Amino acid sequence: MSDSEPQFLEIGPTSSYKSRRIAYIVEPPVASPRIGLFWLSGFKSDMASTKATALATFASEKGYGFTGFDYSGHGLSSGRFEDGTIGAWLEEAETVFNEVTCGRQIVIGSSMGGHIALLLLRRLLRSSSAEVAWIAALVLIAPAWDMTEELMWKAFSKDERDNLLATGVFLQPSEYGEPYAITREFIEEGRNHLFARKPFDPGRPVVILQGSQDQDVPIAHARVLMRFLKGGWAEMIEIPDGEHRLSRPQDLDLLFGAIEGLAAEDKG
Repeated sequence: MSDSEPQFLEIGPTSSYKSRRIAYIVEPPVASPRIGLFWLSGFKSDMASTKATALATFASEKGYGFTGFDYSGHGLSSGRFEDGTIGAWLEEAETVFNEVTCGRQIVIGSSMGGHIALLLLRRLLRSSSAEVAWIAALVLIAPAWDMTEELMWKAFSKDERDNLLATGVFLQPSEYGEPYAITREFIEEGRNHLFARKPFDPGRPVVILQGSQDQDVPIAHARVLMRFLKGGWAEMIEIPDGEHRLSRPQDLDLLFGAIEGLAAEDKG
């Protein structure tokens, strides 16, 4: 995590979501180009993770700004993980982006954070929001686009689906610790936020870093994303021995190199 002390932002209540207290950290840029990095964590991860911490250190060393936050039910933010939804976490990302960041931003999303990054861009484009101009580029690390449907619901067995529908929750085994509680609401609400393979023009560069050995977000999933991202903006870097986390030194070097290239090319 950044050396700066976490701050807190009150969000809601809205017609759809309860109020929650969101923890965030922010460091302004101090070098030219004056660009910031906006970090979006993965499912059940937070801004104290290995990649987030390394990214904050990199940003400080290079003079980039850095903003990170914890979704509700994660890290230092309020709420229960089991109450979270894609829509709620997207709303939090949008609020932090609009109210906390300043200037041009490279939005960096890992796994579920890659899905949130794409949704944030799509929402701002659809709303013709002035804030969309502040998104210079996206860097997506093993992006779990449409994860609730493509990587969860469709991947569950019939018994697992039946159990989820009957009890309201399915405990999905995880290699990273205790099982993930996947709720029926999480799956059903996620259907409001699908790309469903429909053509999407991001209107700015998108760099995807994807491990060929990733078992959680298979490389085939990222290749499908490349097919429906239109406009010639997207580039995918396949890492032959890379797994899901992509937090080894060589993986981080690729991430940092992608960021520096995008920052140098940004004309905003």
